[in-house]
Amino acid sequence: MLTLSPFTSPPESEAQLLAQAQRLAGYSLGELAALVRLPVPRDLKRDKGWIGVLLELWLGASAGSKPEQDFAALGVELKTIPVDNQGRPLETTFVCVAPLTGNSGVVWETSHVRHKLKRVLWIPIEGSRGIPVADRRVGSPLLWSPNEEEEQQLRQDWEELMDLIVLGQVTRITARHGEVLQLRPKAANSKALTEAIGEHGEPILTLPRGFYLKKNFTSALLARHFLLSGY
Repeated sequence: MLTLSPFTSPPESEAQLLAQAQRLAGYSLGELAALVRLPVPRDLKRDKGWIGVLLELWLGASAGSKPEQDFAALGVELKTIPVDNQGRPLETTFVCVAPLTGNSGVVWETSHVRHKLKRVLWIPIEGSRGIPVADRRVGSPLLWSPNEEEEQQLRQDWEELMDLIVLGQVTRITARHGEVLQLRPKAANSKALTEAIGEHGEPILTLPRGFYLKKNFTSALLARHFLLSGY
């Protein structure tokens, strides 16, 4: 416990980042929060990003709320993922906000989704609601890049969803669209509207949308790398 200390500056290599993430495995969120004097919320309803903030402190993440990767110098994004006692994801994973205007000529290769998912440090966290936030433990980290098949799945869904946005169909997109990637409203409240394109090319106001990875995608990803039982 005494040898554990947070990074005070961004890690200089993937190996250094992964080694620090591995050191955190097995600790509870309460233990890690106490060491950096971060108050632990009673639940995460109003503090959805709290676990991410805690791990960013420990790992020396540099991006904050900027639209670049959390470890910009390394090109690595940090994603915490709540899992059940079988190691299966309990919810979808937010990737980035979806652009609803100015999308002519956008391609997968230069898309924000691809940029964010090019290299990801996944950190599973015990997420069962019966476990108090402070007692939830950090799991073993995984440094991941999409393989050819995963990239193809992501690309296909992204292209389909972006086509619908460009064609003015954004209000018709549901969470069921896409095999592994979905588009969902992302706003703190229903008054936070943003511009989009309507069916006849006219400007409309709608809720901001975000790209999310579906649980079937992250579940298969974790299962393959950790050889979890039951698959």
